[in-house]
Amino acid sequence: MQRRGFLIGCAAAAAAADGAALMQAAEAATAGATPHAYPRAQLVGADGRALRAADVPVRRNLLFHYPYVGTPAFLLNLGRPTRRDVALSTSRRERYTWEGGVGPQRSIVAFSAICAHRMAYPTREISFISYRDETSPVSGRGQVIHCCSEHSQYDPADGARVLAGPATQPLAAILLEHDPASDALFAVGTLGGELFDAFFGSFAMKLSLEYGSRAREPAGAITAVQPIETYCRQLMRCA
Repeated sequence: MQRRGFLIGCAAAAAAADGAALMQAAEAATAGATPHAYPRAQLVGADGRALRAADVPVRRNLLFHYPYVGTPAFLLNLGRPTRRDVALSTSRRERYTWEGGVGPQRSIVAFSAICAHRMAYPTREISFISYRDETSPVSGRGQVIHCCSEHSQYDPADGARVLAGPATQPLAAILLEHDPASDALFAVGTLGGELFDAFFGSFAMKLSLEYGSRAREPAGAITAVQPIETYCRQLMRCA
């Protein structure tokens, strides 16, 4: 009986250890994604002057490059306050909280323009991903970021949460700072599932043709904002 009790005790201890290991693995899998600080870059207009929050047009596709010369990002004024303290997670189950928009109305947001599915992105020739203010038969939604490549849709008012399509995580958020005194805007980092390493690995040749050796250089102290229609020759609407 003593031997049987000893064996039962060992089995119970092993089960408890396995349970603890599983719990630790689960906790590791759901650990938080922390903000990634990059060099601070002031957003400027095409004329090189500081872009003020008051000058950002409402619900227009604007594009800038950050945190690298070759990584495009969307700047959007949604015209209304965004949601606040949004709980999100990456495809690796890393949890993070998106604090919401900036500016006087907390309506200005920025996200990586690299789709979280197959990394479609705006090029000089064409963009399959863009902000869609209107509702279309294909998207079935308005005021979303829609990628026509595989029809992933993201809600920019909710931290670019995935609404539809095969994407497995939100677009990475570009962290913005707003200076109330000057009304200026600055990009300071990212939050969420970055895809930059995979992006540069997959599109090295194309990026070198467009940016030369500068593609992976930091965006610099200033980064120009322009309408996506000005940057891209063709904007796919998939409608």
